[in-house]
Formats: sequence, C-alpha cells, structure tokens
Amino acid sequence: MREILTHKQRIVIKIGSSSLTHQETGNLNLSKMEKLVRILTDLTNQGKEVVLVSSGAIAVGRKSLGLMKKPEELALKQACAAVGQARLMMVYQKLFAEYNQITAQILMTKYTMINDISRENAQRTFHELLKLGIVPIVNENDTVTTDEVEFGDNDTLSAIVAALVDADLLILLSDIDGLYSDDPRSNPDATFIDTVEVIDDNILKMGKGAGSNVGTGGMGTKISAARIATDAGADMIIANGEDLSVIPHLLEGKNVGTLFKAHKNQDFNMLDYLSTKQYPKE
Repeated sequence: MREILTHKQRIVIKIGSSSLTHQETGNLNLSKMEKLVRILTDLTNQGKEVVLVSSGAIAVGRKSLGLMKKPEELALKQACAAVGQARLMMVYQKLFAEYNQITAQILMTKYTMINDISRENAQRTFHELLKLGIVPIVNENDTVTTDEVEFGDNDTLSAIVAALVDADLLILLSDIDGLYSDDPRSNPDATFIDTVEVIDDNILKMGKGAGSNVGTGGMGTKISAARIATDAGADMIIANGEDLSVIPHLLEGKNVGTLFKAHKNQDFNMLDYLSTKQYPKE
C-alpha cells in the first residue's frame, strides 16, 4: 500500500512552530530548517512539485520583540506576526538560495477561499508557481486576520491548500509518530494506527479529549484536515517531524507515520469546509 507514495508528484508539507524552533530558547532551529530546505529542494530536483505550509511567524516575532510568553491580545499577536513573518521568510529565502531554489510567499485568510474571485486567483497563482518550479511558502495572514475569517490552525490551512492545488499527498509533520488510539505519553496501552481507510466515529473519537491534544493544532485538527484532504482526493500522512529524514522515507514507500487513504468525494465543495470552524458532520 505504501508503494503508492513513491509516485506522488504534487506534495503539500506542513511544519509547525515546535518543529522549527528550539524548545529551550524559542529561537529558530537553523540546522533543522537547513535540512528541511535541502530535502524540499531535492524533491523539486526530482521533478516533484512542493508546497510548504510553515507556521512560526508569531513565535519568531515574539522572540524578536523580547516577549517572554505567548501574546493574548489580538493587536500584539498581529504585531508579532508582522515582525516574525518577514524574519522567517528572510531565513527561508537565504537557505533556499544556497541551493539555487526560488521560493514565493503566499499569505492567506479564510476570506481568500470564501470569495470566488480571490480563490480562483490564488489557485492560478499556485499553479503558475509550481509550473515554474518555484516552492510556495504558505502561512495564514495573522497580521490582518480576525476570529471570523481565520483558519485557526495550519493543519486546516494545509488541507485547504492541498485541495486548492489538487495535491496528490499532504504530509503533516507533528511531534508524534502518527495516530494512536489514545495519547501514548499518558497511556502505555495506546495502539498505533498504521492506516486509516475510512474516517469513522471511532477515528473521530481519537481526536477528542485532553489526552489527544498533541502537536501544535492537536490530533483533532489533524483528523479534520484528513477529512478535507481525503475528500478532495489527496492521501494524507501524519508523521513525526523530529527527524526530517521522514519526508524522503515516506516518499520511498517506507512504513512510517499514519496513512489516511484518499476517497475522492465527487460532491466535494471547499466552501462546505469553510462555513464553520468545525468540519461539518456527514
């Protein structure tokens, strides 16, 4: 079953703030970012098309401004995002330039997807960039977004992007090996789920409760992202981003992470997934 991953051509990869920064200091983990950039550039060298959804703007901005704790006030969050997004992209641009790989920045809000004209423009831009061999680096536009028009987490954003660009595969890099029946850090009897054919009620239950809040967005948001991606026709994998070698390993067909199998929904409508913050029940 994993051999299908060796043939994926258009890939969206999401990486969270915890994977980009040093836990002890909050500073960017440059060696890890360099490895990520090298792997993604090598994928483009193989002829694959890659989109990177990267968190980290608020975290980088907060550190740059000397704030000790995560900001609560909206205006301060947006100030941190404005500072951090520019600094984060500067680092990405420098690292990708070392490998002669051109990148582009795309900042999105939910309004980009809700509005028909904006959505079509975004889609055309993505397709043109990929055709030119450019790696788009995507983040939510935290500088201007509000509660009413925010995706809220980059798991959801990455799934929407995967649907928008007709991706073959979405990879969510988390701080856990994949989907478990319960949080393995508190329950030693938790069972690892290798493959999910159908996202049924049992799978949905694994994304609920305090015990499953792993990673930046929590397991619940990752399962919601899987429903969007698989309905749009993309396979999705949750894998541990501690060692970024997991990306080429996945694309070599190695059995790591949890694979959510695509089941293209002929009635797929992106707006159904954006009308509320929660994924609509079947």
